[in-house]
Amino acid sequence: MNLLEIIKTTVTDMEIMGAISSTVFIILLGFFCRKKGIFSAEVGKLLSNVVLTVALPALAFKAFMQDIDSETLTQGMNVLIWGIAIYIILIFVSKPLFLRYQGDKQDTLRVLTIFGSTTFFGIPIVSAIYGPVGVMFSSIFNIGYRVFLYSYGYIKMSGLKMELKNIKTMFLNPIVIATFAGLFVWLFQGYLPQVSVTAADGTVAQYAFLRIDQTATWLFKPMTYLSNLASPLAWLSIGATLGGISFKAAASDKTSWYYSAMKIALVPTINIALLAILTATNILPVSFEALATIVIMMATPTATVAAAYAISFDKDAVLASNASLLSTITAVIMMPIWIVILEVINNTGLF
Repeated sequence: MNLLEIIKTTVTDMEIMGAISSTVFIILLGFFCRKKGIFSAEVGKLLSNVVLTVALPALAFKAFMQDIDSETLTQGMNVLIWGIAIYIILIFVSKPLFLRYQGDKQDTLRVLTIFGSTTFFGIPIVSAIYGPVGVMFSSIFNIGYRVFLYSYGYIKMSGLKMELKNIKTMFLNPIVIATFAGLFVWLFQGYLPQVSVTAADGTVAQYAFLRIDQTATWLFKPMTYLSNLASPLAWLSIGATLGGISFKAAASDKTSWYYSAMKIALVPTINIALLAILTATNILPVSFEALATIVIMMATPTATVAAAYAISFDKDAVLASNASLLSTITAVIMMPIWIVILEVINNTGLF
């Protein structure tokens, strides 16, 4: 199969194109509703709070409600290792990317490049395309992200030492708690007290009592409904937020355009290149689902927390705001392209 045939197969895959169109159309719907006054200025923030405190924690925990096998376990551990290693790599790589800038501007651009909106922007897209396995990998990947965001990111932007409040934020927010709880159940389900569950066909199987997808469907079902809200509400929130911001002022900032290209195009490319080498040499092999999850997570716009650091500590707040807007628009445009590129990679058999 040549490259053109691979691309044709990808763009005619209704499941892939349906996921892409859902993302774009619902973001545009949020944008339209905000412009027409259907959504107030507070709707974007309100929806994002619902996503971050309710829907994404449910999605993260639910993703781990599946049987464990050696291959998935290996991939999960490799994703965890890479999720730590890539941030160390980006700390060094980001320096030469912004060498022409000095002082606060360089610090801000580097931190905004290293940390993207993996939770709010990335996970809903991963969920829509790669399902529970993708969400599980993205949740594991985010462990390293949160450690570095609330340690290196904070210290770099504030100039202060690590504070207790950031350690609490790192580990005590609902998504992190749900991730670690789900990861615990998934890893140790074979060692937890077992419950006999009778399937519809009459067969009886043993499951850990915390595997609520099998042992407590009355609890798992509402969690499923809540997790299904994550993607559409996140996309509506993104659209509503974009609809309330002036694009004209940000568009005149060449630095923010340069940053957006580095964040949305170069950073994911670096991940693909390095993971291709690590997989080919069998040093840290990853599956296609793991690769795709990582690339989508890294092709996300500015992290809200990173932008908040810049504003709170007066580290070129205007640049951070412009960069956040332009990178979000760039990410919305580029995400379908990245998904197609990933499917092309998948069809070539490189991973």
